[in-house]
Amino acid sequence: MTAILERLSTLSRSGQHLRHLPKILEDGLPKMPGTVPKTDVPQLFLEPYIRAWYRPTSYEWRYYFFSLFQKHNGVVNVWTHLLTALAVLLRFWAFVEDEDLPWTSAYVLPLLVYVLSSITYLAFSLLAHLLQSKSELSHYTFYFVDYMGVSVYQYPGALVHFFYTSDQAWYEHFWLLFLPAAAFCGWLSCAGCCYTEYQYHRPYLAMRKICQVVPSGLAYILDISPVVHRVVLCHLSGCQDPAAWYHALQIIFFLVSAYFFSCLVSEKYFPGSCDIVGHRHQIFHTFLSVCTLSQLEAILLDYKGRQDIYLPRHSPQSLYLACLSFFVVACSAGTEAFSRQKIKAKLTKKDS
Repeated sequence: MTAILERLSTLSRSGQHLRHLPKILEDGLPKMPGTVPKTDVPQLFLEPYIRAWYRPTSYEWRYYFFSLFQKHNGVVNVWTHLLTALAVLLRFWAFVEDEDLPWTSAYVLPLLVYVLSSITYLAFSLLAHLLQSKSELSHYTFYFVDYMGVSVYQYPGALVHFFYTSDQAWYEHFWLLFLPAAAFCGWLSCAGCCYTEYQYHRPYLAMRKICQVVPSGLAYILDISPVVHRVVLCHLSGCQDPAAWYHALQIIFFLVSAYFFSCLVSEKYFPGSCDIVGHRHQIFHTFLSVCTLSQLEAILLDYKGRQDIYLPRHSPQSLYLACLSFFVVACSAGTEAFSRQKIKAKLTKKDS
């Protein structure tokens, strides 16, 4: 009986502590301020025709991290790429378990670089949309990082198209210049976007969009050229290659996403109604995410089903050399750091 009473006493004291647990958790979490209308945030953070649900600036970092679970006009942009990054990881994990990848083989290296770059660009994008509202410098910094992520993703995309996807006729004509040109265009895309972010201010001129779209468009046209050649040949010959269909889907989804990136569609015609869900950047993110998943599926099929084509064509040394994409990362990171220093100096001069 004494032992039972002691156990009940212990449980009673534990229950008293548990009653305080909700308050402990509440005190440990940041106080989430309410969102504000566009009149209460600086012009830099305003989006055309988005009237409300902006996050206030100048709070602690943890508020912006926890705003992942808050209702605001950027939360869908964060979740689209967060869920896509998880989907890429899960799909690749399933592929690895099914195929038992030869990790020491040079021929698997482009695939690994591509998957890593896909997760990187998605992570950089969601961080940009999650954290950019803290301050003007944070806004510029995280969007510079976002542009760097896109650049880092473009070259590995060209890499897997070159090694796994290209047909022999295309390869014989472009094998020498394709990867160096893809690396340069990837950096040029980052540089163009960083320049426009630094140079142009709201309300943005059409020239800003042109300077963003043209370098990125050139990079995409180059990177996708082996895929287009492959899809056209498949269509003309009436083949039933499932990878070619996924490649066709990635092209379609990218073109749709590029349209919504370039044009103010939904919020322009329904101002105030698309503040949380439905504005064009969310639609752009959604189609770009589906494009990435379609591209991943096509590349996995190519890696598995075209080994008789690409294995005799490339030596392990050529794959190791081509996968040294650190120079693209270094150039893009240098461009991002230079742009950040320039904008930091500009903001300091403005404040003084």
